Amino acid sequence: MNSVIDISWPLLGLFSITLVIPLMINHHYQLGMAKESIISVLRMVVQLALVGLYLEYLFQLDSMGINLIWLLVMIAIGTSSIIGKAKLPLKALFVPVSLGLLVGLTPLLTLICLFIVQPTPFYNAQYLIPMAGMLLGNSLGGNIVALQNFFGALEQRRSEYEAAISLGASVKYATLPFLRHAIQKSLAPTLASMATMGLVTLPGMMTGQILGGANPLIAIKYQLMIMIAIFVMMSISISINLNLTIRNAIHPHGRILIKSTLDK
Repeated sequence: MNSVIDISWPLLGLFSITLVIPLMINHHYQLGMAKESIISVLRMVVQLALVGLYLEYLFQLDSMGINLIWLLVMIAIGTSSIIGKAKLPLKALFVPVSLGLLVGLTPLLTLICLFIVQPTPFYNAQYLIPMAGMLLGNSLGGNIVALQNFFGALEQRRSEYEAAISLGASVKYATLPFLRHAIQKSLAPTLASMATMGLVTLPGMMTGQILGGANPLIAIKYQLMIMIAIFVMMSISISINLNLTIRNAIHPHGRILIKSTLDK
C-alpha cells in the first residue's frame, strides 16, 4: 500500500475558500448563522492545530498518568458540551453526565487496548487517545439528543406525568415512557448509520486508514470494532446519564426541579 499523501498548508488554505458557499446560503436564506459559523470554523482551526502539536508531544512522551489525565479532560469537556447544548444547568447535571461517559468509556477502552488491538504498552497514546476521542465524540450527539428529548417530552406531556404521580406512581415508573422515548430517539441515527454502512457511506475511521495506506480489510476490522464499541458505549452512557439525571432533576415526591431552556 502507498504511504499517506501530505496536503500542503497553502493548498488547504485555498480549499477553505469553499466556506464562502455556506455563508452565501446563510445570507440568502437569512439564517442568522454567519457569525456562529465563522467562530466555529476559527475555533476548529486553532483547536486542531494546538491539539495536533500536543498529540505529537503526547505520543512521544507516552506516559500512562498523562494519558489518563487527558482522558479525564476529554470527558469533562464532553460533559460540558452535552449539558450546554441541551440548555440544562451545568452544576446540577455535571456529575450524572460525566459518570455516564466515564462508565461507558472505561470498560470498552480497557477491552480494546488489553485484548483486541493490544498495543505496546497497552496505554499507548497513539491508540488510546484517538479511540477514546472517537467513542466520546460519537456519544456526545446521542447524549444531547437523549437529554433534549427527555426534558422536551416531559414538558409537553407534563399532565400525563403528573397524573401518574398523583395516582401514587413512583418517579421511576412515571418517567419510564419519557426515558424510553429519549433512548429510542438518541440511538436511532446510529442504528440507521450501521444499517447502511458500506452501501451508502464509507465511515470515517475506515476511510482515514485507507487514505493512510492501510489494507482495506484491516481498515474494515478496525471500523467494525469501533462501531460496535460506539453503539455499546452510547447505550451504556445514555442509560446511566438519564437515570442519574432523573434522580437529580426530580424530587423523590415527584416535583420537577430543573428543566431545559432550549425553547426559550
